[in-house]
Amino acid sequence: MTKQTNIKAAAISSILALGTLSAAPAMAVPEQPSAWEKCAGVAKAGKNDCGALDGSHNCAGQAKVDNSDHEWVYVPKGTCEKITGGVVKAEKPAKK
Repeated sequence: MTKQTNIKAAAISSILALGTLSAAPAMAVPEQPSAWEKCAGVAKAGKNDCGALDGSHNCAGQAKVDNSDHEWVYVPKGTCEKITGGVVKAEKPAKK
């Protein structure tokens, strides 16, 4: 292939990729949940949403171990009980 052919092929590929990417967000956005639940026992170390249920810390991202009963994350209502080890601790309405 010549240099001009390579440039043309790259330009066409870029245009096709751009068209695909611009259509993706409209198809990939799920519906907003009507409520969230505080799901304990499923947070990974350093990935909890807020303070521990046992009061050992008050901030997000401070879980020391995976799947601690005292660490939690918010998930859409109805999701927590589908996750192995997940226990619903509280529920809150979604912002509108």
